[in-house]
Amino acid sequence: MPHESEAIANRRRSARLPSGTVTFLFTDVEGSSQRWEAHREEMKRAVARHDALMRATIEKHRGYVFKTVGDAFCAAFDAPLDAVGAAIDAQHALANEDFSTVDGLRARIGLHTGHADERDGDYFGPAVNRVARLMSIGHGGQVLLSAAARELVHGDLPPGASLMDLGPHRLKDLAHVEHVWQLTLADLPREFAPLKSLDMLPNNLPIQPTSFRGRELDLEKVKSLLAKHALVTLFGAGGVGKTRLAVQAGAELLDRYSDGVWLVELAPITDPGLVSSVVAKALGMSQEGQHADDPIPQWLKRKQLLIIVDNCEHVLGAVAALADAICHSCGDVRVLATSRQPLGIDGEAVFRLPSLAVPEPIGRLAAEDVAQYGAIALFVDRASVADLRFALTDDNAPIVAEICRRLDGIPLAIELAAARVKVLSISNLAQRLNERFRILTSGSRTALPRQKTLAALIDWSYDLLSAQEQTLFSRASVFAGTFTLDSAASICARDGIEAVDVLDLTASLVDKSLVVADTGGDQERYRLLESTREYALAKLVASGESERFARRYAEFFRGAAQEADTQLDAIPLGEWLARLEPEVENFRAVLEWALDKARDAPLGGAIAGALEMFWWHGGLEAEGRRWIEAALRQIDEGAQPQVAARLRRAKALLTSRLLYS
Repeated sequence: MPHESEAIANRRRSARLPSGTVTFLFTDVEGSSQRWEAHREEMKRAVARHDALMRATIEKHRGYVFKTVGDAFCAAFDAPLDAVGAAIDAQHALANEDFSTVDGLRARIGLHTGHADERDGDYFGPAVNRVARLMSIGHGGQVLLSAAARELVHGDLPPGASLMDLGPHRLKDLAHVEHVWQLTLADLPREFAPLKSLDMLPNNLPIQPTSFRGRELDLEKVKSLLAKHALVTLFGAGGVGKTRLAVQAGAELLDRYSDGVWLVELAPITDPGLVSSVVAKALGMSQEGQHADDPIPQWLKRKQLLIIVDNCEHVLGAVAALADAICHSCGDVRVLATSRQPLGIDGEAVFRLPSLAVPEPIGRLAAEDVAQYGAIALFVDRASVADLRFALTDDNAPIVAEICRRLDGIPLAIELAAARVKVLSISNLAQRLNERFRILTSGSRTALPRQKTLAALIDWSYDLLSAQEQTLFSRASVFAGTFTLDSAASICARDGIEAVDVLDLTASLVDKSLVVADTGGDQERYRLLESTREYALAKLVASGESERFARRYAEFFRGAAQEADTQLDAIPLGEWLARLEPEVENFRAVLEWALDKARDAPLGGAIAGALEMFWWHGGLEAEGRRWIEAALRQIDEGAQPQVAARLRRAKALLTSRLLYS
């Protein structure tokens, strides 16, 4: 009998695949790498037995094994209770087997229910990624369920089984918090170590508002480089996705670093002298010396951690010097930098981050053909969020592919374009892009620099804004850090914008991907992406209003610093610091404007002095002394006696810790 073709085999496999809403069961063996190293021959037999037990159990419960990777199994079920039954029987089967020749063999299992796309006998999509990351935070012998899976099974569990509430946890996809439940069995262990989620491991990685799509291969490359090199630099054009990739790599590697993964954001600062202070602050390190960069390598010597230094290009020399010192002194520390150019020091492993893959314009492109490309996957993911009715079809796939090609596969450009699908059809979206690019390129599409492409898209998005939205967008560029609705209203509302309009205008800018909203804390905060802020600043300068709003910005934060100074004794210290911490980048920007750029020394001195206790309690003594000394050099003490007196008092306080440390 002749062998059936691969296409026929795939169709037969697909006919048996669960579809629609699917419950996924992922499993792997805890500590298998160490067991392979210690018991190679015995592990061959043990894993073969494990695989036979796992496959038989899954298939007994009508599950479909669609992938195996080493000792890991990936299975799909039509019925959630079938998946639960398979997990229960699998743990019993492994517990009853004698694996003593390899010091025991225990599997961790994750269950999650959701929709996923099937292609060639495999599954793709956020649900698949989520179950993998849910499983990864567990321990051998443990079965974890997502909230979606638990909701479907908790009333119909078999005898002897129950669910234990483990509470909310952040998974390594950095997306929304997942409420995790443990399936407990009467005759098997139920006590395990804390879950290996982001909440339980030391880090400051932020929750991401969007899923990680299109960079899976690049992610593996970065992880591989970090395993071999002390310093890895991701570099590429603005908007290409360097930050998102670096943060995701940090999340994936978090359990490899006992002292954590720490993100240092340098985009808001312009003074190279502040680099060490920002790094020390992110690491939670005391700044008792005159210069924070002096003790950083010494402090890190016995640490095992990863430092992600983001957006280095404008302070390249300072970052390079500090990274070089760390790499030469600290054997268990890794530095992952993102920049528009390499740091240029010995030992640096450089990874140029390319644009996302796009399909070639060859022949008729079907949805199934283009969905595997990173740029298409990103567009579809973001467009589906913007408009729940959007779906990639054979009819629109060629147009989506053309849009992504014309955007050079740049993630930020794709995200901005995808946000338009709720107001424009795909064909109209493509037409508007075509018109814009034809003007900008003069017919030479291939000669277009990527940064110009990004600027062109932002220009196009800006043209689609209302006059009020354009005005608020440009004025909001004065914020170097995040901002609140109240601060935006106080600074930006006038001459065409009423304070009551700021909420709706900001929400509209968020919807159009020109402003990012962080609603995870007690108070929502907003920010402009780096590239869009540069664009908005240029618009503000062109309007002739940049100095006026820079001063309003400075005066607002002088008032904020002075108000905080009067409230210190009225509220608990922790709450007081929590109010000021989110504004630190804004305070820095105003101090740079007032003192480094010599726009208003008395104003800068008033802020530096009013923040006396923030420098002290916030662990920023070295930086505080720097601003205070800069202000004292510039102000006329005879003309500003109160400002000078406060500065000298603050200097004495911060110097006292230096003298007695």
